[in-house]
Amino acid sequence: MNTSRRKFIKQSAMSGVALGLASMPFSTYSKSIEEKIRIGIIGLDTSHAPAFAKLFNAENTDSALMGFKVVAAYPQGSVDIKSSVDRIPEYIKLVQQYGVEVVDSIKKLLSMVDVVLLETNDGRPHLEQAREVFKAGKPVFIDKPVAGSLKDAVTIYKEASEKKIPLFSSSSLRYMKNVIAVRNENKIGKVLGADAFSPATLEAHHPDLFWYGIHGVEVLFTVMGVGCETVTRFQTEGADVVVGKWKDGRLGTFRGTRNGKHDYGGTAYGTEGNLNLGPFDGYDALAVKIGEFFKTKVSPVDARETLEIYAFMEAADESKRNAGATIRLEDVLKNSGYKG
Repeated sequence: MNTSRRKFIKQSAMSGVALGLASMPFSTYSKSIEEKIRIGIIGLDTSHAPAFAKLFNAENTDSALMGFKVVAAYPQGSVDIKSSVDRIPEYIKLVQQYGVEVVDSIKKLLSMVDVVLLETNDGRPHLEQAREVFKAGKPVFIDKPVAGSLKDAVTIYKEASEKKIPLFSSSSLRYMKNVIAVRNENKIGKVLGADAFSPATLEAHHPDLFWYGIHGVEVLFTVMGVGCETVTRFQTEGADVVVGKWKDGRLGTFRGTRNGKHDYGGTAYGTEGNLNLGPFDGYDALAVKIGEFFKTKVSPVDARETLEIYAFMEAADESKRNAGATIRLEDVLKNSGYKG
């Protein structure tokens, strides 16, 4: 870590101390806390970090979230995305309110915890950060986006598999009630097709849909499943429409919006009816799944499905680069180094 970055982290952490929000020293944790699964957070540049700290550290938490404690956080995330960098001092203060100790290195964090939430908002450093977690042998949840490129996402999953490190990644939108009703409860019978939507604001350092469109794309794949064969993208300044054709002939579409009210949802079409997939109802359901993952060490989402989601988004970028041409997902995956 360079000197300026370390200085920024220490100054940010000390600002919380000055306000009476200093974290509890690690050495003073009670025996009851030590008996819990200790969670460490990497990255305090996203609202997800304090949201998860609040859920796991709540005194009267849901029974499904008991047995965990977020004990440490390393704040540094992006260094060149202003909207992310500017959040860090505020989120340091928030997590300290929940009894989380802020540390100045990932190495220090890993010495204090059993499992990791990799929350850095910027996907580009995820591969480097994940490698440190893998080396320490800790199960890890990686928040969206898995990485800043499909190639890095494939590498992360490959190296986790080789080192036998439990890895789980998901958007919270996967666990909206009606999405789960379609996926797991046979609510509409066999799914014949689906349309999903979410904001798709752009960030210059990431493929277009990786930054925010991931939410709606994850909804689409949760109800449709794997097997998307081709992708065709249509784009204007204010919106994207991406059409996926599945191998069995079904069609699924993602609409990403940049104008108007930001919202999340869609429609699934089935043999026994159709169902509205929204609304978004918070992070609780995802936190429960993360807790189950940390206990079982088994990801609730297969690696192939997650990587196909990112291949869909990368193929959408390739379609854009080729004036709306139809792109095969298998070609995109092969070019990224994916071997199945």
